[in-house]
Amino acid sequence: MNRSFKFHVEARDSGSLARAGLLTTAHGLIPTPVFMPVGTRGTVKAVAPDDLERLGARIILGNTYHLMLRPGADLVARLGGLHKFMAWPGPILTDSGGYQVFSLSKLRKMNEEGVDFRSSYDGLKVFLSPERSIEIQSALGVDIMMCLDECTGYPASRAEAEKSMELTHRWARRCRESWRAGEGDRVLFGISQGGFYPDLRKRSAEAIAELDFPGQAVGGLALGEPMEERLSALEAAREAIDPEKPMYLMGLGFPEDIIEGLRRGADMFDCVIPTRNGRNGQFFTRRGRLAIRNARYREDPRPVDGECGCYTCRSFSRAYLRHLFQNGEPLAMRLASLHNLRYYLDLLGGAREALLKGTFSGYYTEFYENLRRGREEGRDQGTLNRRRVT
Repeated sequence: MNRSFKFHVEARDSGSLARAGLLTTAHGLIPTPVFMPVGTRGTVKAVAPDDLERLGARIILGNTYHLMLRPGADLVARLGGLHKFMAWPGPILTDSGGYQVFSLSKLRKMNEEGVDFRSSYDGLKVFLSPERSIEIQSALGVDIMMCLDECTGYPASRAEAEKSMELTHRWARRCRESWRAGEGDRVLFGISQGGFYPDLRKRSAEAIAELDFPGQAVGGLALGEPMEERLSALEAAREAIDPEKPMYLMGLGFPEDIIEGLRRGADMFDCVIPTRNGRNGQFFTRRGRLAIRNARYREDPRPVDGECGCYTCRSFSRAYLRHLFQNGEPLAMRLASLHNLRYYLDLLGGAREALLKGTFSGYYTEFYENLRRGREEGRDQGTLNRRRVT
């Protein structure tokens, strides 16, 4: 066990499961709740590490599958590990490659031992097992590793979800044994699955909890399911997760997803949406989403969000940003990514502050009230895209 890894709950909301905490890792402290920018291939797209530091990011996420293919975990290890390789001084968490088991189904064959892939880069055959996933993540030198898992799509039959869940449990045990046998002091989080069957979700979370990982994640959500089903699955899993350990809600998502996950006890979040949607001209604001290519912004002198203190909002008008996107300027993607990441980081930073002050209920209400106002103002992209669920 990594003795430098600790989790301490500092404050709890009286009306929900939301809480503020502090994660201690070998590469620094992480106040929670926290959003982790996604740096799949050792870089957060269009954003430099020093930008992330100025934005207030405390931890970033990398991906085992992509890094094992390019440039290769051995090369990264020879060059000093992923922190040094990408010049990021803070903590790093790596996904195990489990999502690629799901998303690259046309390029893989799976059995009990692991997964045979055809590389999405050059078509060469590669094998990823639970043990190999831990070996790669250890070589990368990250702070938090994830167990290899399998998630089912949506919809999936109960039989499919249960079969996948049981495989995830067997792989989790193998990952844990490999982690125990290896050198180094990185920590390993388990991942529960179970599709969208609440009883399977609870059973999976119980099985993973019995393995006593330092933290536990809930995977296999945000696959196109209605929010009601997503939250029902999350609530069922939460019942069995140790409340004194960090809970990571994987791959969500839109701001509404995150605020609802927070209310249900999640501490850690990640998603590509802020940067991916930003590169396509969508800005997240306190009053909803804004599609900057819309002709209404051609002569708009206002910043994207007048309440935001990011470089983009301090320096540029909507008209200028639209001009950049209309002309395919690379700067457009950078400025949008900077703003969207700042919005996500501020969303959870504000939630943490409210939790410490005991005012989270008001913060939550204000979040939805701002979206309602944005809808009335006619924001572009489905400002309140999901029904609020309490």
